[in-house]
Amino acid sequence: MRAHPDGRDSGHKTRAGKSRARLLIGAAVLLAECPSNMMTAQAQSALPPVTVEAPAQRPKPARASDQSSRRPQAAARQRSRTATSAPAVPTLSERAAAEAAAQQAAKLGYRAMPSATTLRSGASPLDTSQAVNIVPEQVLKDQLPRNIDDALVNISGITQTNTLAGTQDAVIRRGFGDNRDGSIMRNGMPLVQGRSLNAAVESVEVLKGPASLLYGIMDPGGIVNTISKRPELYQHGSVTLLGSTYANNRSGADGTLDVTGPIGDQGLAYRFIGYGVSEDYWRNFGRHREMLVAPSLAWYGKDTTVQLTYEHREFIYPFDRGTAFINGAPLAIPKTRRLDEPYNNMWGTSDLIQASVEHRINQDWKLFAGYSYNTETFSANQLRITGVNAKTGVETRSNDGTQGSLSNSSYGTSYISGGFWLGDMRNEVLFGGDGQYRTIYRDKLIRQTAPSFNVYDPVYGLIGPGTTVSNSDSAQTDKLGQWSLFFQDTLHLTERFALVGGVRYMDYDQLAGRGKPFITNTNVSADAVLPLGGAILKLTDQLSLYASYTQSLKPNSTIAPLSNGGGVVLGSNIAPEEGTQYEAGLKFDLDKRLSGTLAVYDIEKQNILVSQLNTATGLNVYTAAGKARSRGVELDVTGRLSDNWSMIGSYGYTDARVTEDPIYAGKQLQNVAMNTASLYLVYDFGTALPGQLRLGGGARYVGDRPGDALNTFVLPSYVVADVFATYETKHQTLPVIYQLNVKNLFDTVYYTSAQNNLGVAIGDARRVSLSATVKF
Repeated sequence: MRAHPDGRDSGHKTRAGKSRARLLIGAAVLLAECPSNMMTAQAQSALPPVTVEAPAQRPKPARASDQSSRRPQAAARQRSRTATSAPAVPTLSERAAAEAAAQQAAKLGYRAMPSATTLRSGASPLDTSQAVNIVPEQVLKDQLPRNIDDALVNISGITQTNTLAGTQDAVIRRGFGDNRDGSIMRNGMPLVQGRSLNAAVESVEVLKGPASLLYGIMDPGGIVNTISKRPELYQHGSVTLLGSTYANNRSGADGTLDVTGPIGDQGLAYRFIGYGVSEDYWRNFGRHREMLVAPSLAWYGKDTTVQLTYEHREFIYPFDRGTAFINGAPLAIPKTRRLDEPYNNMWGTSDLIQASVEHRINQDWKLFAGYSYNTETFSANQLRITGVNAKTGVETRSNDGTQGSLSNSSYGTSYISGGFWLGDMRNEVLFGGDGQYRTIYRDKLIRQTAPSFNVYDPVYGLIGPGTTVSNSDSAQTDKLGQWSLFFQDTLHLTERFALVGGVRYMDYDQLAGRGKPFITNTNVSADAVLPLGGAILKLTDQLSLYASYTQSLKPNSTIAPLSNGGGVVLGSNIAPEEGTQYEAGLKFDLDKRLSGTLAVYDIEKQNILVSQLNTATGLNVYTAAGKARSRGVELDVTGRLSDNWSMIGSYGYTDARVTEDPIYAGKQLQNVAMNTASLYLVYDFGTALPGQLRLGGGARYVGDRPGDALNTFVLPSYVVADVFATYETKHQTLPVIYQLNVKNLFDTVYYTSAQNNLGVAIGDARRVSLSATVKF
């Protein structure tokens, strides 16, 4: 705190940062006297507002008649001096600390705070016509999810699909989705790295249904937006050390450093996050190692905010395709027994650079521009099962691998948002454009025969990684470019009723193929116009009804040759996959404590590529004639039930199946559960104990799912329970948080997804972890 100009003590001698009372004073002054933009006093501490009097005149000789007037003038001067001795308005750092302290209780109560990047605007969820579900920051801290699949068990209608042997994010939303489908975002900009959830992520949001108006080429299930931790304008940090163990002495440890604060007093701030882990894989062999370095800078000006972030990861994962289902049942072997070899691993690096500028033009309009570059390189040994005899235990295997894999995405967007009046009707407008160039490349694909193996009496280590490169399978290439303009208008016809309309014009190119020499199997160049429509009826300030019509588009493509002997190239003559969704629902935000969405939807995906044999020529004919649909009901709720109880819960009913196809018509979509549910509760003891104790736990349910497209076998339903406890106390003057987590409390054996019956992923065994976090 700066000294007052007159040198007098303000009556509050405690220095800034040495007393919580000072933060409370700062919060009070902030709320009472500074309701405008928090950044307006970034350079110096402003004086409290005072009444401005007329300029003082030059003193004149005193006259007797002036004596009576001097007394009130002296009193006025005394009042002025008294005013100047009042506490000064907090500095920028103190304001930021006070705001963070005010938000902390809401975060502990699982308050959902949506990011403006998901819907490209700062509109309240009650004022939008699409469903956005949020996994808040505190939920991630409490549950400690290992990857994005774990985090999204809190959201309705989501299941896991083919994770490429546990190395890729792969989630199905409303019946649709795959790994590397372009649906995973960071701050509203696409990622290509295999795993998106790490120590630099603060929260996760899911925009349900077709999202092509805002995000371009996309499956109709929706997008997952991971939100970065941002630099903050007050100095603080934490160090966390965690130890974990599975059964059979499989253990590990990780550590996290997170420190942030201001640089000078001009609104510049930094953040540095470092993370490292080394842990045993829970099955009979394998090791997970990962390192993350994530520095970031931000400048918070009066009307402009600039963000710059960087993430560098190095990793090695077990490449584990799981177990096999034979005659509809899993192999009768221990769940920990792997069917491959200890060298089955993926290793690589990823880098992410993002920059954004947000500028408030005036009270009604703001401009946003952002750029993202993401790249990942990896290699993997991928010994693969090709067959199993359940009676004899003889397993045939192919010694596969990938060398020199490279993925990258360069993406830029810019848009302007704001409002204007048209007569008595308010228009909230979003207009902008974006462009992306994405490449997925696999240089050398290894295909090599391997001797047989007995799953009932395994002997590992008799063979090494494959070395035989298959030229016909190598140089796998998928290049996608898209350039778009989009416009959306929310027209408020009355204070309670609004209509939403939007359109995207998109031009795109896609080239895909494989082989050395390279053979092109997809070569598409086209454009499209995609509409959006909706309506919003606000019943109260806390409750609204909505309905919407949305579309998505994704080109048909393949890297593999089509037809007998090849020769077929997917071009612009093959219509792209198109998704159409009708959705209606109810949203609520009760006293800014408990919020949620109840939605019903119907999605149809058409122009799915199908093949039929032409008996006259003996060749397969490929047409965009297939259809699939998904219909469902979803409920998501998160927030505070009472002063002590918080919760996050969901239920999803998803009926997803193929409706038109010569082979698959009537079949349920692979890995899609008809019923999913989750409920997690937390009890906060508050001030009842010397420290702050919080206890929580819950369970998730996933119903039966077909394990392949032909529905020849079923993954059984499962319930998995987790619990945790946190206790915050003080060591000397530093806050310390101890946290115990038990995941899969009852050590349930469950199957999360399937590539086919020879590649069925197994959920993690019981894991116990204990961590200590020191804040400073």
